[in-house]
Amino acid sequence: MRVLVIEDDRDIRQVIASYLEREGLRVDEAPDGIRGLELADQAPPDLVILDLMLPAIGGYEVMRRLRERGPVPIILVTARGEEADRVVGLELGADDYVVKPFSPRELVARVNAVLRRARPAPEGGAVYTFPGLTIDGGRRRVEVDGRPVELTYLEFELLTTLAATPGRVFTRAELLDRVWGPGFDGTDRVVDVHVSGLRERLGDDPAAPRFLHTVRGVGYRFEVIE
Repeated sequence: MRVLVIEDDRDIRQVIASYLEREGLRVDEAPDGIRGLELADQAPPDLVILDLMLPAIGGYEVMRRLRERGPVPIILVTARGEEADRVVGLELGADDYVVKPFSPRELVARVNAVLRRARPAPEGGAVYTFPGLTIDGGRRRVEVDGRPVELTYLEFELLTTLAATPGRVFTRAELLDRVWGPGFDGTDRVVDVHVSGLRERLGDDPAAPRFLHTVRGVGYRFEVIE
């Protein structure tokens, strides 16, 4: 597995790379966003560790451009700890968020957790077919009205978790546990942000939902409304 570390602080970048390499991961290092995007084009990474405070091109813009290239998992590493910054990062598609100063061992644990979630399902995975929506678990493909829809890893896991039991109401805490994992240190807001992004990609109007329904004060359920 290849990890791309985009961090302008050389010491931090080298520490991260050293710990990841001990885990048997291949690491590419970039001191800024421009070089990071070049490396991503040359050798597509399985995961990106991205600092927000970068010279030349800011981390948010780098993340946006990475997302245009495909649904690669992204972990943000930044000195910014305010909730607003975390929410913006999650809305742009970050899979996790680590605030400096951080423990390298904690970061490695988060990298391993995100990579486990991002691994494709084995061939023969479940296929869910509903009116206007097809979810192919084995190939990790989604179609809405015959049109392919590209989802991030977390969005796909969130959709399949809900669609596996239509009509069942999942609390936000249950979704955090099932999709992000029991070790994820996040709030209910993370679920809301990803449901909002998933709805946008599916073309699902929250005011008149076709697939994803909000159960006020509880969580969400999947139910197809024709």
